[in-house]
Amino acid sequence: MNVILYGTKKCQETRKVERFLRERRVPYQFRDVGEKPVTEGELKNLSAGRKAEDLIDEKSAAYARRGLAFMEFDAFEEILADNALMRIPILRVDRKILVRPSATEVSASLGL
Repeated sequence: MNVILYGTKKCQETRKVERFLRERRVPYQFRDVGEKPVTEGELKNLSAGRKAEDLIDEKSAAYARRGLAFMEFDAFEEILADNALMRIPILRVDRKILVRPSATEVSASLGL
C-alpha cells in the first residue's frame, strides 16, 4: 500500500491526519506543498476522476488575494501557478484520492 500525504507542516488539518497515520503505524510519505510545489503530472493524478475546481480552497487567503471569486479561470492552471490555492490535506492511498479526509474516511480507505 502506497500512502502519500500532501499538505504543509503549519496546517492543523494536515497534522491531524499525520498523527492519525503515525498512531496506527501506517507507513506514509509526506509532501510539503509549501516547500516543493506539485508538478503538472501530480496534479493530473490528484484531480483524476474529479474536477480541478474541487481542489481549490475558496476560503483560503490566496483565493481572496488573487480575486478569483469574481473571475472565470482555469482551476488547473491557477493551482499550478499558486499551490496555496489547494485544499489540503490531500491523502493518496494507492489510486484513491481523499481531499480533507475525516478519520472515518482515512480508516475506511486504509482498511483499518
